[in-house]
Amino acid sequence: MSVRKLKPVTPGQRFRVVNGFDAITADKPEKSLLAPLKKSGGRNSQGKMTMRHKGGGHKRRYRIIDFKRDKQDVAATVKSIEYDPNRTAFIALLEYADGEKRYVIAQNGLQVGQEVSSGSNVAPEIGNALPLNEIPLGTIISCIELRPGQGAVMARSAGTFAQLMAKEGKFVTVKMPSGETRLILSGCMATVGAVSNSDHQLLVSGKAGRSRWLGRRPRTRPVAMNPVDHPMGGGEGRASGGHPRSRNGIPAKGYRTRLRTKKTNKYILERRKK
Repeated sequence: MSVRKLKPVTPGQRFRVVNGFDAITADKPEKSLLAPLKKSGGRNSQGKMTMRHKGGGHKRRYRIIDFKRDKQDVAATVKSIEYDPNRTAFIALLEYADGEKRYVIAQNGLQVGQEVSSGSNVAPEIGNALPLNEIPLGTIISCIELRPGQGAVMARSAGTFAQLMAKEGKFVTVKMPSGETRLILSGCMATVGAVSNSDHQLLVSGKAGRSRWLGRRPRTRPVAMNPVDHPMGGGEGRASGGHPRSRNGIPAKGYRTRLRTKKTNKYILERRKK
């Protein structure tokens, strides 16, 4: 993984840092694993804007990702590592021994030609998916299920990983990317290794137009609004805006929004760091 800093031949390229894409091995996706992706522009079925700052952007097609890794005990070969416009991580095209092809989230260090598999009896190597109770303690993992058979829901974005800390009874203790330590059922699947494209956080757009290409519209600063539009608006001159809060009045810094009566609170052993 590497990044490239462009020469300042135009104002938009002066501070631009782009991905080196040296891990990418294919320039066209697998046609059988594509699905149409319709844009909403932040509008609901009545055409009313219900989410701001969305709209435009380049046309995309969705890559169907196998988050469940439920084709067990069948070896698969990594055919290519590809870019996915719908996520920050890279994806890997697997071809199973019976000829079936599937996309999965690519782990850091996954190579073309490497064999991966999923199931209870596979080795805890990069790219392999196992139940949490079969993974050795201290292993770096990603793409973790929260309920058995649900499919991966945690640690899926670029460069993220969790660590298996302990096993006790039907639960295992996992330290999450946020710093939170929580209990997860030992039958849940996880993939060994950290998610690919760890340099994603180093990228710099360089100009506003790149945000528009990604479908992000301009955002108005709350302190520049009027009091009728936002709790932080109004004031004479360049007023700072008072206490930082959302448009609905919910405080933005340090205020806990998680319900105290939430049933899954008992599975969180240590909250994430502020």
